[in-house]
Amino acid sequence: MRSSAVLLPLLIVAGLGVGSATAGVTADVLLSRQKPVITSSNESTSLAGDKAVDGSTTTRWASDEGADPQWIRVDLGQPASVKRVKLSWEAAYGKAYRIEVSDDGTNFTSIKSVTNGNGATDDLTGLDGHGRYVRLVGTQRGTAYGYSLFELEVYGTADSSGDTQAPTVPTGLTSTAVTATTAALSWTASTDNIGVSGYDVLRDGVVVTTVSTTQFNDTGLTANTSYQYSVRARDLAGNVSGASAAITVKTSVGGTGGFVLAAAGDIADQCTASSSDCIHPKTAKLVDFIKPANVLTMGDNQYDDAHLSDFQNYYDKSWGKFKSITKPVPGNHEGYDEPAFNGYDKYFGAAIAKPQGKRYYSWEKGNWHFIAIDSNDFVTHDKAAEPAQITWLKADLAKNTKGCVAAYFHHPRYSSGDHGDNIDSIELWNILVDAKADLVLNGHDHHYERFLPQNKNGQLDPNGPVQIIGGTGGKDLYPPKTAHPATAKLLETFGVLKLSMTDTTFQSQLLGLDQQVLDSSPTYTCH
Repeated sequence: MRSSAVLLPLLIVAGLGVGSATAGVTADVLLSRQKPVITSSNESTSLAGDKAVDGSTTTRWASDEGADPQWIRVDLGQPASVKRVKLSWEAAYGKAYRIEVSDDGTNFTSIKSVTNGNGATDDLTGLDGHGRYVRLVGTQRGTAYGYSLFELEVYGTADSSGDTQAPTVPTGLTSTAVTATTAALSWTASTDNIGVSGYDVLRDGVVVTTVSTTQFNDTGLTANTSYQYSVRARDLAGNVSGASAAITVKTSVGGTGGFVLAAAGDIADQCTASSSDCIHPKTAKLVDFIKPANVLTMGDNQYDDAHLSDFQNYYDKSWGKFKSITKPVPGNHEGYDEPAFNGYDKYFGAAIAKPQGKRYYSWEKGNWHFIAIDSNDFVTHDKAAEPAQITWLKADLAKNTKGCVAAYFHHPRYSSGDHGDNIDSIELWNILVDAKADLVLNGHDHHYERFLPQNKNGQLDPNGPVQIIGGTGGKDLYPPKTAHPATAKLLETFGVLKLSMTDTTFQSQLLGLDQQVLDSSPTYTCH
């Protein structure tokens, strides 16, 4: 689990019991709402520290389970006198903890210690602290889980409460990309006499988020629906600008029977989350963030020779969390084991690695027919004879009754990456083009590349498949070369593909390690 900073040494500080509300505290101002937060750990990306200061009693921060100490720190934006801290615990509460303040975010002084907390709501009043940063340090969990807060509220008086100048109103709000379920927004930065701390994004007059940048991608929208957006700026003193000029965004028409998939290839290097340079645990967190119905892997799931022990020691520690919903295909590195594919076959087991008796198979979801192909066959087969997989593929496509078709395999037909175009995949690609396949996913080259629909010769053709190379799952990246004429986006970056499917359409997004959308495709209608 990624930590925002190093865990503190375990210090059990004896102290007073939980305080109760007293008269006079109502004069204090809530200082912590929607202010920047860092934490010792987050159980998941959906349970991050900002959820404890968002003003909602239905969202929460949760630390990693089963470990002490853990902490959450809020930056009030300026020095303040801290008089009261209110903690609204989830079931996983702190039995022993302390409240600390700091002027610099590094050197902290304890202003309250609790040793007999019992959960629910702890309203700590009569405090006498001063600083810009307030930190809750949990030293003894009340349950076997972690620490979990619906809300952390800090009350007091800010030193520079005399600053009443609001930032300038944001300008230039525009929509940069729209799909059936998402709307990407950008705007021009505001200015302020002290400094802009963030921007509220309003959808239909209601704040949906506060961001620190001048971009936001709104997700989970309804197809063929109009939404009105505006933004406003905040400064460190809590002043808020007026709202920008509003724009109206209408999402595109979408199909029914929707579901989401996550996909990547070239995943697990021989490293674990204990190393900050290890990427596959970070891309696994993206999969967790996407919460897909299924996970597709485009080969080279494990490096270097993909022994069973390597799968168990590395892949299983990250992407293994999604093993039960994974639909994998092997890459060339799985074939380096002795005997070839031994680790791949044993780790995934026959039900996942060979659901139809071979390492190639097909499966269906909604109105989609998915074809998982072992492209190693085409690199090594006897060119004088048609490989058994080609015979199977033709028969599989002939009996398909679904309206949309996607295929995925390791070696790409076209690539602007290190390995380049793959002539061994020509026959495979041509069959898929003739069958009017809609989407083809590949790995092998360690970069991201999304193509516009192409024909057999790699020429732009709206009747051809959309090919996407997603060799971005964690192994070292390869610098891409000159882009193909049909290349729509070419990036040297890590990330995971999010595929949004309906009965008649599909749309892809590449999510970077910070969960930001690095690329979005149009919404394509199935052939």
